[in-house]
Amino acid sequence: MIHHVSISAGNPKHVAEVLAELMNGRAYPFPGGVAKSFMAVSGDDSGTLIEIYPEDVTLVPGVDDEQQCRSGHVEKPGYVPFHLLISVPIDRAKVEEIGQREGWRTKYFGRGAPGQKPFFHVIEFWVENRIMIEVATPEMVHEYTQMIRFERLDAMFNRAAA
Repeated sequence: MIHHVSISAGNPKHVAEVLAELMNGRAYPFPGGVAKSFMAVSGDDSGTLIEIYPEDVTLVPGVDDEQQCRSGHVEKPGYVPFHLLISVPIDRAKVEEIGQREGWRTKYFGRGAPGQKPFFHVIEFWVENRIMIEVATPEMVHEYTQMIRFERLDAMFNRAAA
C-alpha cells in the first residue's frame, strides 16, 4: 500500500487545495522545513496524502547518517516519467468540472491494449498540465481492483500459480 507520494508544482498551495478537493480532504502546510510546501490529505484510514513541493526543490540522499536533504535546482522541470492513480469519493462530472475550472487537461480514457476492450477506466488529471494523476471514481476503482489480481494477471501472462 502506498500511503503518500510527493510531486512538484509551480503553485504548491493551490495544487494541494485542488487535490484535497478531489479527495474530499483538506490542504495543510507541509511541516518539516521545506518552505512553501503543502500536502493534500484525504483523511482516510490509510493516511493517504500527496506532498507538493515547489518545483525548484529536489530530494537528494543525505550524507552518512543524515536523512535525505532538499536542494534547489536551476531549471524548471518539464514533464516527468511519473504518475499515480488515486481513487476519489466524487463522480466523474465533478472531477471534470474541477479540471476544467483549473484549465488542466482532464480526459476520460480506457487503459489496456490498443484496439482491445479496456481493462479499466481512469480520468487523466494533468496537474498544472505537467504531472499526470489518474483519478478513479468509485465506479472506476472497482474495474481496476478486479483487474489487478494475481489470478487475472497470471492467466493473462500465462504464468502458472506459485
